[in-house]
Amino acid sequence: MLLYFPSSDPVTVTTSKAKVEVHENTNAVLSCEFRTEKETNPRVEWKKRGKDVSYVYFDGDFTGSFKGRASIDGATMTLRGVTQKDSGVYHCEVTARQDKIKLGEVTVILNVLVPPHAPSCEVPETVMRGFSAELRCKDKLSVPAATYSWYKDNKPLHAATLHEINYTLDPKTGTLKFNVSKSDEGQYRCEASNGVGAPKSCAGQHMKITEFELNMTIVIAIEVGAFLFLLSCCVAICLCCRRGCCRCCCKNKREAKQRTKTNYIPPDPRCYKHTQSFVL
Repeated sequence: MLLYFPSSDPVTVTTSKAKVEVHENTNAVLSCEFRTEKETNPRVEWKKRGKDVSYVYFDGDFTGSFKGRASIDGATMTLRGVTQKDSGVYHCEVTARQDKIKLGEVTVILNVLVPPHAPSCEVPETVMRGFSAELRCKDKLSVPAATYSWYKDNKPLHAATLHEINYTLDPKTGTLKFNVSKSDEGQYRCEASNGVGAPKSCAGQHMKITEFELNMTIVIAIEVGAFLFLLSCCVAICLCCRRGCCRCCCKNKREAKQRTKTNYIPPDPRCYKHTQSFVL
């Protein structure tokens, strides 16, 4: 490939493809072409921009993880066996010291597509009838992000019928929710797809539906609790009544002292108990 084109123009750098998308474990070609005004041996460098800018090709050799699996033709770079870690923004820089404009650069974006992996699925083992169930599904590795669908006993839960049977599904998060009835018992599995490779499913997991049963232990516990509550109420009432009579008797003693000095005031009959009968 001929990349040096002598002309009267200063150095210019271009690319035939500014955005490259390839599948994982294939080769990625990052195009970089240049023209110079006078320079016959320009310096070519490739950099990758992430949190920091790092060299990919510098001083005539590849660096780091690119060493041994990349090649360059003129200024166009080929990466072999790319993975998701290779995705990012790359800069091709060409320096022509003898030109009026000495530096030219171009940007190429590499996006490595990853097919779905078997998602992780969360299916509760047992749910009581009448309660709500929440099933979760996630594939963190696929690029682009996967969308999800659920199957019950190997039959798809179609989006068109989910509302009719009281199901709600978020295809982006993989969360399936519904109020449980006896007919919901069965085997559930989730499938992830992103259009890059074949869809992948998790292993089916069985969900059992149980009925709420009031056993004898619970009945006895409720009865004992009710008895203790009633007993505590009776004790509290008796204590309140007793304290009331004590206050009444103290009041009568004070009034008795006053009766020796003033007119007679009959005592409160409520504070006396009838103990004997007298016959005249």
